[in-house]
Amino acid sequence: MLTMHYEEITEQQKAEFINGEIIMHSPVRIEHNITSGLLYKLLHTYVQMHHLGFAGIEKILITLTRNDYEPDICFWKREKSAAFKPGQMKFPAPDFIAEIISPGTEKTDRSIKWMDYAAHGVQEYWITDPANCMVEQYILENETYTLRVKMDSGTVKSQAVQGFDIPVRALFDEEENLAALKSLLPSSCFPA
Repeated sequence: MLTMHYEEITEQQKAEFINGEIIMHSPVRIEHNITSGLLYKLLHTYVQMHHLGFAGIEKILITLTRNDYEPDICFWKREKSAAFKPGQMKFPAPDFIAEIISPGTEKTDRSIKWMDYAAHGVQEYWITDPANCMVEQYILENETYTLRVKMDSGTVKSQAVQGFDIPVRALFDEEENLAALKSLLPSSCFPA
């Protein structure tokens, strides 16, 4: 029974439950860690400043009908996140998910996760590629994802996180990220 496996997984492990199997993840490459950290920093700051809901990073277990995942980055609008409780460890489908692909995860991110996220109403799905400094933005339309943009420069404009418009380079470059973060914060946060 799948629920017995939950008890065997510790908080130190990253695992997903796909088609009745526990899928353990290996440590990530530095590029993966940098990209997820940079995106999360921007998303979390923006969401908190505007009281939009809850942004999560890795090891947040979302439970869907047949599979459970720990997306790299996710966001729930305030309507959903208001129901979250202290100590909660399982979460409903988010409104936004970003997966940072690697050679070991790309196939799953583009197949079964793609289908499950769409089937459970995840409004926006980003596939972020740190090796090529590229982001693909997919929007849910008629229960399937449609590619909105695939870019390595310019500004990506979220639909699920209203007003969250960030330079693509800010996902891969620390200096660009800091500049984008400064643009999100009120000028009163920085001394003259």
